[in-house]
Amino acid sequence: MIPKYRKQFNQEFSQEKYNQFKEILEQKSGLETGFRISESPLFLTKEFESKLIDASESIISQIKNLPEETLQKAIPDNCRVPNDTMQPHFFTIDFGICKSENGEIEPQLIELQAFPSLYAFQKVFEQTFCDVYPFLSELQNKMPHDDFKNYMKDLLLGDENPENVILLEIYPEKQKTAIDFVLTEKLLGIKTVCLTKVKKEGRKLFYENNGKLTEIRRIYNRVIFDELDRIPDLKTEFDFREDVDVTWVTHPNWFFKISKFLLPLLQHQFVPKSYFLHEFPESENLENFVLKPLFSFAGSGVNLNPTKEITDAIEDKENYILQRKVTYEPIFEDINGEFSKAEIRLLYIWRENDERPILLENLGRMTKAAMVNVDFNKKDAIWIGSSNAFFAEE
Repeated sequence: MIPKYRKQFNQEFSQEKYNQFKEILEQKSGLETGFRISESPLFLTKEFESKLIDASESIISQIKNLPEETLQKAIPDNCRVPNDTMQPHFFTIDFGICKSENGEIEPQLIELQAFPSLYAFQKVFEQTFCDVYPFLSELQNKMPHDDFKNYMKDLLLGDENPENVILLEIYPEKQKTAIDFVLTEKLLGIKTVCLTKVKKEGRKLFYENNGKLTEIRRIYNRVIFDELDRIPDLKTEFDFREDVDVTWVTHPNWFFKISKFLLPLLQHQFVPKSYFLHEFPESENLENFVLKPLFSFAGSGVNLNPTKEITDAIEDKENYILQRKVTYEPIFEDINGEFSKAEIRLLYIWRENDERPILLENLGRMTKAAMVNVDFNKKDAIWIGSSNAFFAEE
């Protein structure tokens, strides 16, 4: 894709520059990244970008038109949190970079979430590519850094002081995404707080801020709620299902509502056909589908080659989908003449008074493995891991 920029990048690339790239990220954050950073960005055409936007806008419109009762069905009863909102604050959508039957490179929807991704990190990540490879600056996201900061400030802080807003996570220092928490604090001044440290008095929540008990009025939620039950001996004063005086950003119910649950309900040429497992028609061939649990994270529980024996053994079939397989096209050439596959995640925010979400950034993931997840890659491979996409005319 875009041979001019690929050739220039590969000519300029060196291991020293890659090390410099990682060192700059560490200097900006004070942390090493907990996940692998790809040596290379993705170069994609403006035509491909238009396909991404067209598909995303169609999907957003379809979701807006869904009855509220349909979305409510996605929430497990034991995970329902009071004081739901009209729309999610975050909307992220993942597309595989694939080849169509007529040989065109096109996006294919993989999944979508109303869960915050690496927003603060990804902005710094993009800038760091430009710091190390200055020629990339001409392709940089046109949104100025101050505009990005103001959007995030408006979304996360609202009318509150930063000290009354927290980023909530469970054992944040152990999370692979800890670098994003640090960069969010640098961007907006909000502290990262572990769920186990939240204090509760009546309907109010508090945390200890420099030795002072401080009220929490707004929560930037990074906890994956349905994973809490799997943590042994977890002791907290506050349960998500309690009715408390706090504004969720984004409300935990949206983790379930904007999820794989929606895939069978969406239609578009760039949306692979999907079925709930209990509704899978006999006319379809199981070999052409991937089995996915509705509420897994980072690729866990996905079966690329499901069999009838496997699907028959699943008792809660309504909590699984079968999604038609797509073929990621290896088009990103490395310095050894080998090719990586990739997917791209569009990072939207959806402010409370906005009709539609706003696209802020993108996130790329590169692989040479069967699944686009850094955990599935060989240790000695290159052009794999977390990346960023730059768009240009061919």
